Amino acid sequence: MTLQELGEDRLVEKLTRGLHRSHIVIAGPGDDCAVLRATDSSNLLLLKTDCIVEAVHFDREARTGAVGWKAMARPLSDFAAMSGVPEFALVTLIAPGKTPQRWVTGLYRGLQKAADMFSVVIVGGETSSTAGPAIVSVSVSGWAEPNRWLSRTGGKSGDEIFVTGRLGGSRAGHHLRFVPRIAESRWLTAHFNVHAMIDLSDGLGADLPRLARASGLDYELEETAVPRNRACSIEQAISDGEDYELLFAIAPGESERLQQRWRRQFPKLPLTRIGRLISNPKTAKRRLRGGYVHFT
Repeated sequence: MTLQELGEDRLVEKLTRGLHRSHIVIAGPGDDCAVLRATDSSNLLLLKTDCIVEAVHFDREARTGAVGWKAMARPLSDFAAMSGVPEFALVTLIAPGKTPQRWVTGLYRGLQKAADMFSVVIVGGETSSTAGPAIVSVSVSGWAEPNRWLSRTGGKSGDEIFVTGRLGGSRAGHHLRFVPRIAESRWLTAHFNVHAMIDLSDGLGADLPRLARASGLDYELEETAVPRNRACSIEQAISDGEDYELLFAIAPGESERLQQRWRRQFPKLPLTRIGRLISNPKTAKRRLRGGYVHFT
């Protein structure tokens, strides 16, 4: 069986099935970040690594600063999904020897810009050569309070599903200029009991089923309610991927208060109810079109 036939989710499941676990690990492979009990702090330690690959996540013609921004912002978006606070980053650059120095300089300018916006300190990394394509990998460490960290697994039947921002349009360049929703995530966990959350990196069509499945539930989606970027169809909003918005589940009794307070706190960022989690799969609506597919 090839990786294309296996798919990302099943590959990760197979690769991590036999890994040894430590008693300090609270959440390991399968969530947005690893969560560990820190030995010298009352807070939890969060770890995340992510990479971008030329011709997969960016084109060589893309602005180098935007490529660097994306490389740093992707793992920061995973911190947002878990209401974490990022602190330190390691950057690994693997590039062909013929890569112009100005390309690397611009790349690091973008990395630093994203890091500065979220008070993240780049503390090291690694460089290596390759015949191509170029790869940038960023690892981030940070923390979250024991009573505020979130995972994909806490959804409850009847929970209402909300999404921040608007979806679709990654092919028009949105994937190079998104802003990780760390401030919004931290505000949510400070004021509401959010049950489960994920960031939309692979698209609603892939990540909504992941969140429901991780909680042992199914879902109903009101497709006409899905908020879309300008000129995007519902199909694109569901399937494009690389939105990096927050998708989360919250008790229905909190819905009205959440929407009222959100409008006051984030007047320029939409928050939209798009469905609910359900326990009876027989009542679920038809399957979603998939989002981004790895190993195609």
